[in-house]
Amino acid sequence: MSSGEGTQEAARPEGTAGEVFRVFLKLGLTSFGGPIAHLGYFRDELVTRRGWLTDRAYADLVALCQFLPGPASSQAGFALGMMRAGWLGAFAAFTAFTLPSALVLFLFAMTAARMSGPLGTGALHGLKIVAVAIVAQAVWGMAKNLCPDKERAAIAVGAVAMLALLPGALGMVAAILLGASAGLVLGRGQGAAAAPPAPLPVTRGVALAALAVFASLLVLLPLLAGQGQSLAVMDSFYRAGALVFGGGHVVLPLLEAEVVQPGWVTPDAFLAGYGAVQAMPGPLFTFAAYLGAVLGPAPNGLAGAALALVFVFLPGFLLLVGALPFWDRFRTLAPAQSLMQGANAAVVGILGAALYTPVFTSAIGGLPDFTLALACFVLLVAFKAPPFAAVVLAAAGGAVLAVLA
Repeated sequence: MSSGEGTQEAARPEGTAGEVFRVFLKLGLTSFGGPIAHLGYFRDELVTRRGWLTDRAYADLVALCQFLPGPASSQAGFALGMMRAGWLGAFAAFTAFTLPSALVLFLFAMTAARMSGPLGTGALHGLKIVAVAIVAQAVWGMAKNLCPDKERAAIAVGAVAMLALLPGALGMVAAILLGASAGLVLGRGQGAAAAPPAPLPVTRGVALAALAVFASLLVLLPLLAGQGQSLAVMDSFYRAGALVFGGGHVVLPLLEAEVVQPGWVTPDAFLAGYGAVQAMPGPLFTFAAYLGAVLGPAPNGLAGAALALVFVFLPGFLLLVGALPFWDRFRTLAPAQSLMQGANAAVVGILGAALYTPVFTSAIGGLPDFTLALACFVLLVAFKAPPFAAVVLAAAGGAVLAVLA
């Protein structure tokens, strides 16, 4: 990532947008397993097999995408497409990687309400149950990585306490800000070594414009949300996308606060969709397409899905473009690393609170449900099975439980 504008001439595309689209469509159809797995697929396909960039440049890009709020694997794909074929390549990569799972989730949203009888309703209930196992696995893994000492574990617990006192999106923002402040006070971060700049065609002027648009939308959309339901949907999904630190699963409590608590989506429909997205390849953020399609008030259907999908991804891409020219300098600052360590620890607490409510309290109705959730969790953690295997088990188990009942 360049620290100035002098590398603009070196950032000439080496491929075409069509080439990028074909490669990322393959990845969008086959990349199961969540953001970390996606980054592994990207490295195998683009670094090892195709030689689009070096391992060092790829590692530096991944570090930036994991540092910023937003969907890390989609941000990395956007930047990789840009490196290969300029701005058209960036949009080709995003479209191809996102479209397969978004379309399937839209179709699921349109047909889920028609699933009736014990088998259909049981399978839908199984999708709610598997969300318990998926989120528990995410909390377990993130806690080990992001809360390795007692100070950061205390920050996570403090985030849960904050949400107990102040539920909803405001409590989440407060928890992240307090966690970041605590991380800054602890000062555990260590600046990274400087790396050679990667050839990305983003000047300081473009970066500053992207940051200005990001901040303007974050401030203006809440002020305009009362002027119409479409603006309210834009505001809710944009805010959720802007606050996702630490991984795609963190979007769950943010979106729940934005669409379930106002009554736009029922808790049952929300958890069924979250269970279904675990069986999809591609980014977890395509959950937004499902939610946009099932919104109670219009816009919903195809228009709601498209609006939700665009606005949940938009803030992460604006931040990525805004950070690219400054990343080489910023990543060497130890206080920046300390701040993010505290924020990420708070995120673990936020996701832990979501594991209890709405996920556990909405999905588990008794010991049979809990047994099925536990079986899915063991399948994921002990047997290292892919998430779609747990989804299949939960759907089948839910149908069996419904028939037995």
